Amino acid sequence: MTDRLSELQNAGVAIWLDDLSRVRLTSGGLDKLRRESHVAGVTTNPTIFAKALSDADEYDWQLRDLATRDVDVEEAVRMLTTYDVRWACDVMRPSYDASDGVDGRVSIEVDPRSAHDADKTAAEAKALWWLVDRPNLFIKIPATEEGLPAITKTLAEGISVNVTLIFGLDRYSQVMDAFLAGLEQAQANGHDLSKIGSVASFFVSRVDSEVDKRLEKIGSDQAKALRGKAAVANARLAYERYGEVFSSERWQKLADAGAHPQRPLWASTSTKNPDYRDVIYVEELIAPGTVNTMPEPVIHAYADHGETRADTITGAYDDARQAFADLESVGVDLADVIATLEREGVEKFEASWLELLEGVKKSLAEAAKGADSPHRAAEGNAQNAQQAGGNA
Repeated sequence: MTDRLSELQNAGVAIWLDDLSRVRLTSGGLDKLRRESHVAGVTTNPTIFAKALSDADEYDWQLRDLATRDVDVEEAVRMLTTYDVRWACDVMRPSYDASDGVDGRVSIEVDPRSAHDADKTAAEAKALWWLVDRPNLFIKIPATEEGLPAITKTLAEGISVNVTLIFGLDRYSQVMDAFLAGLEQAQANGHDLSKIGSVASFFVSRVDSEVDKRLEKIGSDQAKALRGKAAVANARLAYERYGEVFSSERWQKLADAGAHPQRPLWASTSTKNPDYRDVIYVEELIAPGTVNTMPEPVIHAYADHGETRADTITGAYDDARQAFADLESVGVDLADVIATLEREGVEKFEASWLELLEGVKKSLAEAAKGADSPHRAAEGNAQNAQQAGGNA
């Protein structure tokens, strides 16, 4: 039987899971994906946590403890989410050790409401790093204009960073510059560069969704023929820029000091249009030194029928540039597309964060009602001990 995920891994693509929940941890499902499906990392975001906390009763015992302590909802959210991420870091630790710290990473995001405040973002990044207290953690920082100095500040402290919500090429170049500046400052601060990791999460399917919507509105046959072309072209041109930056003299000085490159991570890789092949954003973005973070259904789909070809990116730069030129020629303003996606990306994560806060607020109130029951309290203490053992 063909191990398609192994073939993908051997082509230079690290397979990460774009999901996390307490159920995955208590059931051993995450460890099974690590052992059997070559999953070498985990990404999370406010939307993922909002869904996880609304769907499972595995959080009940911890909610009762938090309610008994009368903590506020923001602290409760951080205690719940960092608990899961810390446990996931422990599950992924074998991948971290086997890859010399390159893979085996688990990401947790700063409060998206601070996406336009560099100082708050950097301060929260440090707080999350302290709370989780695992070397294979990534702190996710949105690639807003204000997020760029926060990326540099955080890396300068020796903290590993997943830069998220990257949509455009120019912003991606700024992200890589912020990364290099952060490592240079970290080196000056005496940090071991070999221990600092980073990925740059370049969003894919959302680009097609926005561009296709505009092409449909234009309505011409020429415009409609360009549907599904923008996202892959955008990501391929991003990889071209990656190659330029990480072959530079500036980078080589850092590499000589032990630094690992900031790998491009393809995010938002599930297809939103059912007319497209379900693994298109995996098959068309294969190249050495990349990460593809996928929801579990996409991982299983690739294992079933994915086609691994050696490097589907570097030989297609001219085609990608032509796709961009064709889109502009029919009236698609790509700069406006990118600006819209960045703004909406932050807004969506802010909305999910507020949903998460509201859900935890309600759960705390419900937990407080049952916390006084001797039977429920005893049950919670037993569950607490069991989970703590699993999280050791």
